[in-house]
Amino acid sequence: MKLEIARGLFLGLALSVTAIAAAAWQEPGPRVLEAHACTAAEPCPTAPLRKQVQPAAKPDANLLVLMFSLSGAMKGEH
Repeated sequence: MKLEIARGLFLGLALSVTAIAAAAWQEPGPRVLEAHACTAAEPCPTAPLRKQVQPAAKPDANLLVLMFSLSGAMKGEH
């Protein structure tokens, strides 16, 4: 295959991949929110989502022993 043909194919392939990526990249456009569009059942799309509060995990003795043994094995201690 000649070098000019290979360059042309590569350029065409690169341009087509760029065009497909640009078409697939979609950002939401700006829009006006109305007060009656926000209800209790369906909150406003810009409202921050509240995080569910989860209780803190408490490690038990077996997990601590495992962690200490793994850290010792990584140092080369047996």
